[in-house]
Formats: sequence, C-alpha cells, structure tokens
Amino acid sequence: MVLLCSRSVPKARTGKNIPKESILLTDSITPILKQLNPEGEYCIGQDLGIYWRLTDPPEKGAEAPDWFYVPNVPFLLNGQTRRSYVLWREFIAPLIVLEFVSGDGNEERDKTPLKGKFWIYEQVIRPPFYGIYEVSKASLEVYHLIEGQYQVLPANERGHYPIGPLEVELGLWVGVYQNVELPWLRWWDLQGNLLLNGDERAEQESQRAEQECQRAEQESQRAEQESQRADRLAAQSRSLGVEPEI
Repeated sequence: MVLLCSRSVPKARTGKNIPKESILLTDSITPILKQLNPEGEYCIGQDLGIYWRLTDPPEKGAEAPDWFYVPNVPFLLNGQTRRSYVLWREFIAPLIVLEFVSGDGNEERDKTPLKGKFWIYEQVIRPPFYGIYEVSKASLEVYHLIEGQYQVLPANERGHYPIGPLEVELGLWVGVYQNVELPWLRWWDLQGNLLLNGDERAEQESQRAEQECQRAEQESQRAEQESQRADRLAAQSRSLGVEPEI
C-alpha cells in the first residue's frame, strides 16, 4: 500500500488545493517508486507536517515541506492512516525534501539554529537531498548532505541534478501542464528521458495505438494492392489463352 500524505498543521491545504507542482512530481515519479518499493510501503508528503521536536503548540515543532519522499515506512501508523510524520517515532528521515519558494527565498535558506528551515533540515531532519525551487526565477538549487553538512550538488551536462538512490534526475522543464506554461520542476531517468505524468502517458499510449492502427491499415492496403495485381496478371494470362494455374 502507498501513502500520499496531506498536511495537518496550520495553513493546511485540502487535497484538491495541493499545488499543481506537487501533483506533477508525484504523478510522474510514481511508476519509479513502485519499482523501488515493490511492497508499496513508502510515503509521499505533499505539504505534510514533519514533527521534529515537542513544543507547545505542537505545530511550532514542525516543518511542512511542499514535497518529500520517505522509503520503507508502513502505510498505517498504529492502525490509522497518517496525518503527520513524527520523526522521533519513525526514525527514518525523508530521502528528499523540496521547497517551493513563494517569497524571496530567505526562509528556505535560513540557517538560524532551531528556527531556520535550512538549519532544521540539515541538522535535525537530515534528508540526504534538499531542493529549493524558485519558479519566479526559473531556478533550482539542490543540496546533498555530506558528513553532516549540505553541499551544493552540481548539475550534470543536461543541467539536471542526479538523485542516485532514486535513479532519477531532477531539473526544470519549460512547458504546459494543466493549461499553465511554466518552468516546471520535473524528473528524468538517468539516460535523460523525461518521466511522463499520467496525461502524457495516456497521450503516448494513444499515439502508439494510432500508429499501430495506421500500420495495420497500410498492411491491409498493401495486401489489397497485391490481390488486385494478382487479379490483373490472371486476367492478362487468360486473354493470352493461358490459364493462371498452369
């Protein structure tokens, strides 16, 4: 079973209001995650609160990334569907956390101890990969946790950021999704092939079916032409007094 999480801290968004970017990321990488987690036990957090310390009120001790992925966690927690991710109960850090900048980006880069997002991710939650996506600037920064500190992950020759454990690359793709043209955050495989979302996969299948139909029609036309040619040759033979069978 697979868990798609939603937020349980203030500023909560309902499932239908989850950002299109999060939906696109989840939709396109789901086939890969199913291959990596054949038993289906993993969590995709879409604006879900990660509780990292006990506070009063509780939400003061939580960060809510726009998107994150955690492998090897059970679908249910104490027999109930998760509504949060409590770090000291799970013991498994997210593999990757992504933040979508809505302001000037200072919040996502804040290294203030016990307060700044960057500090909390680096020193407490500790996902191996942390991405900061700024759609207004068409920019993406990815950090890799090395010896307890985030180091800037360099882009490869395609301008993508390899996420080794997922066997994918992360980067920006300029195009139209749900009638909006933006520099979207997208996944690619390690050969540089874009991971398609559900609509794109359906369109690809439709095009493939159409091509198969066209090929079948062409084969039928060729067969008909061959039959007509054989009939003409037979008629010519008969006009010369020769039976075609002889």
